[in-house]
Amino acid sequence: MTDETSARCAPTIRDATENDIQAILEIYNEVIANTTAVYRELPASFADRETWWRERRRQSLPVLVAVDAGEVVGFASFGEFRAWPCYRHTVEHSVHVRADRRGRGVGSALVGALLPIAASLGKHVMIAAVDAANVGSISMHEKLGFQQVAHLREVGRKFDRWLDLVFLQRAVSPLRD
Repeated sequence: MTDETSARCAPTIRDATENDIQAILEIYNEVIANTTAVYRELPASFADRETWWRERRRQSLPVLVAVDAGEVVGFASFGEFRAWPCYRHTVEHSVHVRADRRGRGVGSALVGALLPIAASLGKHVMIAAVDAANVGSISMHEKLGFQQVAHLREVGRKFDRWLDLVFLQRAVSPLRD
C-alpha cells in the first residue's frame, strides 16, 4: 500500500484492549516529547497508562483505538469535564494520533466515534482543550462542528515558552434553553 493509498483508507475504530496499552503509551509519549498537544513534560509510564485505561473501563467510559494494517495509529477517550455534580453532563475528550498518520483523518474518525457514545451515556456537551498553535487540531474540531468558546492566554509553559489554550465545545445532544 502506498502512502497515498493509506491516506485515503479509513482506519478501523474499536474499543481499546489491554493489549493496546503499549501502543497507546508510545503514541502518548511521542506527543509529550515532541508537541504541545499535552501540557506535560515527563513521559508516562506503562503503569500510568494501564491505570488510566482501567479507570476508564471501571467508569464505563470509552477508550477507542484506530487500527490500520494491524497497528494502533491513534487513540481517543473522554472523561468528566469537572468533578462537581452539576457538570456531570459535560465531558472533555482527548485524541492523539501517531506522528506518521497525523492529518489523514484518523483524529476525525476517533472524535466522530466518541460523539454518539457520549450521547448514549446521557452527556450533553463535549469539550476540547487544544493548544492555540495547533491549527490542524482546531480545524479538525471545527469541521466536526465544534466552536471556539474561549482562548486562555499563557496558561501553560513548555519548551521554554508560554502556551495559550483554546477551548472548543460541541453539543452531543440538542442544546436547550
